[in-house]
Amino acid sequence: MTADLTSLAVFVVCYALFVFFPRWRSWIACAGAAVLVLSGAITWRAAVLEKINWNVMGLFFGTLVLAEFFMLSRVPAFLAEWLVDRTATARTAMLVLCALAGLISAFVENVAVVLLVAPVALSLAEKVKLNPVPLLIGIAVSSNLQGTATMIGDPPSMILAGYQRMGFFDFFWYQGRPSIFFAVEIGALASLVVLALLFRRARGPVEILPVERVRSWVPTVLLGLLMLGLSVATVFDPEFTWYAGTLALGLAAVGLVWYRFVAHWGGLSRLARELDWDTTLFLMGVFVLVGTLADSGWLDRLADTLSGVVGARPLPAFALIVCLAVVVSGFVDNVPFLIAMLPVAEKVAGSAGAPVPLIMFGLLVGVCLGGNITPIGASANIVTLGLLRKRGHTVGFGEFTRISIPFTAAAVVAAGVFVWWIWAR
Repeated sequence: MTADLTSLAVFVVCYALFVFFPRWRSWIACAGAAVLVLSGAITWRAAVLEKINWNVMGLFFGTLVLAEFFMLSRVPAFLAEWLVDRTATARTAMLVLCALAGLISAFVENVAVVLLVAPVALSLAEKVKLNPVPLLIGIAVSSNLQGTATMIGDPPSMILAGYQRMGFFDFFWYQGRPSIFFAVEIGALASLVVLALLFRRARGPVEILPVERVRSWVPTVLLGLLMLGLSVATVFDPEFTWYAGTLALGLAAVGLVWYRFVAHWGGLSRLARELDWDTTLFLMGVFVLVGTLADSGWLDRLADTLSGVVGARPLPAFALIVCLAVVVSGFVDNVPFLIAMLPVAEKVAGSAGAPVPLIMFGLLVGVCLGGNITPIGASANIVTLGLLRKRGHTVGFGEFTRISIPFTAAAVVAAGVFVWWIWAR
């Protein structure tokens, strides 16, 4: 078998295994990368030194450590209780929790946000005697939505930043125009209207006895320094090759020293067990899988096929990329799909005569929001249903999609229209 066919076969097999065995995704990705090296489709040196984007990996892992400290500080839980206690009705409190979960997810990994906000949500549902299922699903899909808003909110955003060489503030204002952050917020507002309709029967008063206290504000300061440092990333590293990852890892190292000698919240071994090693290894393996596939020319062939379908028409190109991303990401992990589609989207934009940011932002919106459609489309969804199952609530596919589909449709349409309106010119 030639190297081209080997790269395609390994990618297809790994992708299929991602669908059927999502819990083993990191092992599958790394095993696939190893097969490519052993088969000679790529050398180990090229795999490790060229295909893995170490700047993105440093940014991801450093942010992961800082986010863990942020969660342990109990600041997000404190804010959740403080806000809920200041709402007039249960419906308002439910919307506040969903909005807060989304806000925190713009800076912290989505699953961690769900695990943090869920206890407050369950307490609220118990006090006002409401079914917790719609509320927790609302929190999960809201966190998935807002992870797209900033450079450090979710791996796909970091990957896009690396590919497009974007800095932190480029997610707010890019090439003189409003960027992806505002598109996501427009989508979030539209989706909150959907949630408000779903929660319309929760009209009783609510009061939660605060139990959380802030343990330390140091992690919040470190996250703030990360965002401040990333805001000038393009000044020091316009090619996005080293600065973001170095900064994130440096601040994480400062946090580890503080955690070990000042915080005393547990040993470093316990902290290490809590970190998301699965996604870390998964990203590394996928970089090799997709990088080898790109070298073989298969992504160029896919781009040519899509370009032939849409022709020199920006609107069909934009709509096709968004819809394709939504549908695929609803059933499989969005990281390998995004990494594979970035060069494809760039080539489609050139063929269609569309601005590259238009197609790229449409791809990011579709990839990140599409995961909300199904219970298996995002890790936060799977974790949420697991929490509900432990409480005696088994949520079926139909019950989940009754909330997720209108939520996702409203968010995608609103965000997509905004991106088109700003960037189609």
